[in-house]
Amino acid sequence: MSTEKEVNPAEVEQEEHDTNYQPPPQKTIEEIMAADAEDESLRKYKEALLGQAQVEKIIFDDSDPRKVIVKKLALVAADRDPMELDLTGDLTKLKKNVFVIKEGIQYKIRIDFVVQREIVHGLKYVQKTYRMGVPVDKMVQMVGSYPPKKEIQSYTTPFEEAPSGMMARGTYSVTSLFTDDDKNEHLKWDWSFEIKKDWQ
Repeated sequence: MSTEKEVNPAEVEQEEHDTNYQPPPQKTIEEIMAADAEDESLRKYKEALLGQAQVEKIIFDDSDPRKVIVKKLALVAADRDPMELDLTGDLTKLKKNVFVIKEGIQYKIRIDFVVQREIVHGLKYVQKTYRMGVPVDKMVQMVGSYPPKKEIQSYTTPFEEAPSGMMARGTYSVTSLFTDDDKNEHLKWDWSFEIKKDWQ
C-alpha cells in the first residue's frame, strides 16, 4: 500500500508466478509419511509437522470441499483494535465497508484461514491496489506450506507504511488473492480503504 511509488501498470498485471519455477508434485499425507520411513529424524520431523493429520483425515467443515477456507482479513495497527473483513459471507458487499487508515501509520495485514483434508503447498497472498482505476501498488507475500488442522491458522505480513501527504489522501480499491504453487485460486475478493489525515 506504499502508494507513493510509481508502478508500471503492465508490471502489476503480469503473471503472478515465476515461469521458471516448477512446484513439487502434489502428494497425499499418506505418501509423505511413507517416503523415507527408515530415516528416524525425518520421520519425527514429519510427525511434528503433520500432528493429528497423520492419523486421521482433518476436516474442519464437512460441507465445504475446499482444502483452504479463507475466513478473515484484518488490518492491524498499533494501539488500535484490528479492523476486520469477514470473508465467509457475501464478498460483493465488502467494498461498502471502507477501512479508514490514518496517513503514515505502520500496519500489518493478517489473514485467518483453515486448511483441511490435505497439505497445501506454497500459499501466497497477492494484493493489488488501485486509485481511480489505475494500479498504484502490488504486494506479493509468500505464506508457506500448511498441514490440515482443526483450528484456524494465520499469516501476518511484515509492516507496511501507509502513504502520507495531501496527494495520498483519498479512496483506494484493492483486489486480494489467496493462491498457491499450483495456481489454485482459494479466494479472491475486492475491498476498499480511505487514507485520511486522522482515523476519523
